[in-house]
Amino acid sequence: MAKNKDKESEENEKQYIYIIQASNEKTKCKVGKTNNLNRRLKQYNSRTGTSKDVIFQYLYTCEVKNMRQVERDIGKNFSRLRETKDTEMYFYNSDLLEDYINFIKQHKLFIKEIFIKIVPPKQITKIVKKTTPSLEERGLSRKDLLQKAQSIDNDEFYTRYEDVEKEIKMYDKRIWKNKVVFCNCDDAVDTDERNTSAFALYFIRNFNDLKLKKLICTHYSGQVDLFNQGPKAYIYTRIFTANGFEELKEYPKGYTGSFDDPLSLKILNEEADIVCTNPPFSRAIEYWKIMIESKKKFLILSPMANPITKAYINYFKNNQVWAGYNRVDNFFNHKKEPVENRTFWYTNFPLKDRPKSKNLKIIPLKKIPEKYKKYDDSKTLIVDNSYIPSDYKKPFAISVFPILNGILEKGYKIIEDNESYIPCISGKEKFRRVLIQKI
Repeated sequence: MAKNKDKESEENEKQYIYIIQASNEKTKCKVGKTNNLNRRLKQYNSRTGTSKDVIFQYLYTCEVKNMRQVERDIGKNFSRLRETKDTEMYFYNSDLLEDYINFIKQHKLFIKEIFIKIVPPKQITKIVKKTTPSLEERGLSRKDLLQKAQSIDNDEFYTRYEDVEKEIKMYDKRIWKNKVVFCNCDDAVDTDERNTSAFALYFIRNFNDLKLKKLICTHYSGQVDLFNQGPKAYIYTRIFTANGFEELKEYPKGYTGSFDDPLSLKILNEEADIVCTNPPFSRAIEYWKIMIESKKKFLILSPMANPITKAYINYFKNNQVWAGYNRVDNFFNHKKEPVENRTFWYTNFPLKDRPKSKNLKIIPLKKIPEKYKKYDDSKTLIVDNSYIPSDYKKPFAISVFPILNGILEKGYKIIEDNESYIPCISGKEKFRRVLIQKI
């Protein structure tokens, strides 16, 4: 009887789902449920054992019909992004937060967003005796620290074989016939397949089936040696001959194995027909510039947000590159532990029958549900959930997903040069987007 009364009481009260984050944990957030948002926030900020310097703040709050069911559905849908199976702690960045929010807003039990007024805590300035030497004293600049952080945190993502295979199988085999394939981003080759790059391994296994002329792979002499290849950079070559094939591994003096090493650039410009690899994310801007200028065919993995990021927008606007077929979220780090990062395949090979174009909902503006369309402070239309207004003549803002689903192949164009669009609603900046317009 007591349980039934508690359930009846809960149903009569308003129910909320929230996403909250601690000020000292910027890579995580918690999804929870409550009947009282203000009281719940106070409970977080008055926890025993929590430092007074740690402040909890809501990232998103909304009213729902059945908070327990919504919380369970979030857990099922984003199970791979939970810190552990037994907690409601999820990995966080701005793109992931957008995914969480979009899922909640599209849930059948969603009622409305709730806006909680946050009173910022008083800032207390502490005077601490200086004990750590300055950057100048250590002979470093901020750029040095950033590059070091990027090389450790961002670049150590290694692609799984199944993800390489899944994408390449989408393309006509004839594009590879009698071609020289170049894998130029630490694509090591070893007699032990466990110490071989997934890209190199795929092309070695399928060398005859794809009728390749030559495969060239490079090993990078960086700080992290995932493939146990030693500190020396090398160039691996596998070439088709009348007797089958020949393999050669060379260690040129002074060669670094980096994609922008003079020797790597020489191979790219003079030998390669197709480039296929996963470039380091922290140097993706440089890599893309080199690839576009080389005018070579390519199939590469890069961050999912590239189409709405300033450095890459013009490539998509000018039809120099477009999304491939598949999204890839799962990688390995230098310890060969599974990690997640949102990426997508990009290419300049023509695509046929893009399956994800079915996700686009191109309909008249009036028929787009109200919750998926709004106007920002500058009166620019914003549409979500891959809705596209078929009868709207002015520029409007979209997220990255319609670009990945092929909207630029459906009679629409990007209208801004080198600029992403950051809408403001009631003076508050929202998620980055890009402006497109019907041609």
